Amino acid sequence: MGLFDFFKKKTKDEPLTEENKEGVIELDGIEVESSQSDTVDFVLEVEDGLNDVAGVNQAVGKAMGAEEIHIHRANEDTLYQETKQIEKDAKNEVEIEVTLPDGETFATEDEAEGIAFVEELSSLAEEMVEKPSGEEEILITTAEGDCFVEETTEEAEAFVNELAEAVADFVEETLGEEKGSLEEKIPEEETPEETDEVASYEEPNQEESTEEVTALDEHAQEEKKLGFFAKLKAGLDKTRKNIMGGVDAVLGGFTKIDEDLFEDLEEALIMADIGVQTTMTIVENLRKRVKREHATDPSLIKGMLADEITAILSDGIQEEESLPNPSVMLVIGVNGVGKTTTIGKLASRYKAEGRSVLLAAADTFRAAAIDQLEVWGQRSNIEVIKQGENSDPAAVVYDAVHAARSQNCDLLICDTAGRLHNKKNLMEELRKIAKVIEREHPNAHKEVYLVLDATTGQNALQQAKVFQEVADITGIILTKLDGTAKGGIVVAIKSELQIPVRYIGVGESIQDLQKFDAREFARALFGD
Repeated sequence: MGLFDFFKKKTKDEPLTEENKEGVIELDGIEVESSQSDTVDFVLEVEDGLNDVAGVNQAVGKAMGAEEIHIHRANEDTLYQETKQIEKDAKNEVEIEVTLPDGETFATEDEAEGIAFVEELSSLAEEMVEKPSGEEEILITTAEGDCFVEETTEEAEAFVNELAEAVADFVEETLGEEKGSLEEKIPEEETPEETDEVASYEEPNQEESTEEVTALDEHAQEEKKLGFFAKLKAGLDKTRKNIMGGVDAVLGGFTKIDEDLFEDLEEALIMADIGVQTTMTIVENLRKRVKREHATDPSLIKGMLADEITAILSDGIQEEESLPNPSVMLVIGVNGVGKTTTIGKLASRYKAEGRSVLLAAADTFRAAAIDQLEVWGQRSNIEVIKQGENSDPAAVVYDAVHAARSQNCDLLICDTAGRLHNKKNLMEELRKIAKVIEREHPNAHKEVYLVLDATTGQNALQQAKVFQEVADITGIILTKLDGTAKGGIVVAIKSELQIPVRYIGVGESIQDLQKFDAREFARALFGD
């Protein structure tokens, strides 16, 4: 068959803008020279034909979106001509009229029939394409005279195929949307027998899907758990190196277990912020176990030490049960330990569990503390009860307790001003707040969480002792563990004060505030 040809698409009646009057227009990934008229011409000339039936079909399909279509041979003979007029009324009727080269006319008002006819135009394309043979020079030009010349059919085919793929994207989107809307308008009818048959057939598949989803959920939970442990281990990296570095150095210097080894081990643990009293207890227990088991290899001490620390952290501590409703949580601590940030993370955590949460901005002493808490409240869509700066903190808590009761709130979390543990007036203020909560909400479950900065080491232990004198502390939240080598203070606090550690912070994100697990902590600490 002769040459292909000429594809001419008349654009819709839209005024040309300054942007498209000159230069290159990129249409569906194809660069086409722009002209001053309302017509974009695209000329594709191929000597002795080209094996690209799909490309021509797609071009014809795309052309159905134009008002006028003319496909000519290079000698200007008309091969195909079509005029399409689309009018939509309330019934979305479409009038399509196509005039073929032999003079026959096809017209329809049915959208589905029109689409079917477009798909049948592939027969035209097959008549326009012949398989090339040999190495020939192939010329491809546009209406503006720009040329693309290739000496091999393979290179030319690659160019035209790229062209066809761009057109195919348009056709797939356009015809796909039309077919989809048509299928929605004319749904297939189902007989009762067919429906029952399909239902009976799909039932085992649904069960299999449920099992697969369950398995995936379990796998996701396991990955999540492993992810938390990895983050915990990474957060304790400095503490682990501090403790185990000293322990390994001691054990590596001995060939047998003797009293000198125990003395050096005591010094290493004290330097790792385990605390004097706690270290003495641990080493004494190790002496007894070595004697009982007749152990002589120093390498066995490491495993025994891990067991002792795990036992201290787990002793007498039951796994924290879910807070009952209603509950009031008072969060206390010195300046700069991260109380407000911790409260925001706790609130988000409990809100995610489906609880109704209320926040009380009772830190009226620090500038911008109220604003900071409000930001956290906005992030989780949680109401914040507040008064002005320098207001009486006990009055703020009073208002918050009554708001929680009237709203039947599950959990009220009260922020408090950072106070130094050696300031008696501030400590008395804390005692007053605790009394207000007890008096105004006697039936609520009470929690008092002390937030400590792990980077302060043994000073955190002294803070905990003073705060314990003015408040019945029910749990410790240890922050900034990821930035310190003094994480051994966790062991000292539990051993000397018998206060459970509830949460530990190993990073900046909400997920980095993790529930404390004694076994996981020891496992991460000793690198098992």
